[in-house]
Amino acid sequence: MGIHKEGYIIILVSFIVLGILSPLSGLIAMPLLLHYLVWILLGLAFFWVVRFFRLPKRTLAPDDKLIICSADGEVVALEEVNEPEFFNEKKIQVSVFMSPNNVHVNWSPVSGIVKYMKYHPGKYLVAWHPKSSTENERTTIVVENEAGIQVLIRQIAGAMARRIVCYAREGNMVRQGDEIGFIKFGSRVDLFLPLGSKVKVSLGQKVTGKKTVIAEL
Repeated sequence: MGIHKEGYIIILVSFIVLGILSPLSGLIAMPLLLHYLVWILLGLAFFWVVRFFRLPKRTLAPDDKLIICSADGEVVALEEVNEPEFFNEKKIQVSVFMSPNNVHVNWSPVSGIVKYMKYHPGKYLVAWHPKSSTENERTTIVVENEAGIQVLIRQIAGAMARRIVCYAREGNMVRQGDEIGFIKFGSRVDLFLPLGSKVKVSLGQKVTGKKTVIAEL
């Protein structure tokens, strides 16, 4: 288990703030027990920030027949919908909600070339809201595998999320399981799959990024 690079500055700033607030709290007249409580709460807050940016070590043998989960979390949507931004046709949508306690790295579900990438500014509705997929701040990525099959990945900001980081760039090659982004502090990832895909997850299921098989092509 390591620390993701997106957390380096935030963790450093949090450590400095903790170093300032801890001794300052000792200057305030209050019962000793209350001082201990403040220090414990500050320590827990710092621990939570460090934990949020954890980067688990996971191995994956790429398989072009499978679509691998892009994020840790819970399946909150599983349905056939019209995808209007890129495909403009019906696809299978599988959405994974990432709580603040989940790992927030995003991985590529398939190997292939990045055919499309676009960032959209937007609202900050709660990530499980049905309209968050089309109205929230988001980034859309489309990866096409060697067989010409395209999978769309959409990173969506939530009520707490205020920054989506996307590493994918049009024309770049990615391997299944490569990091394609990071979303800070609560979010959602949507996958749009071909209608013929055999979905292997169910609504409400807990899934693990770079491990859980979402579907078979």
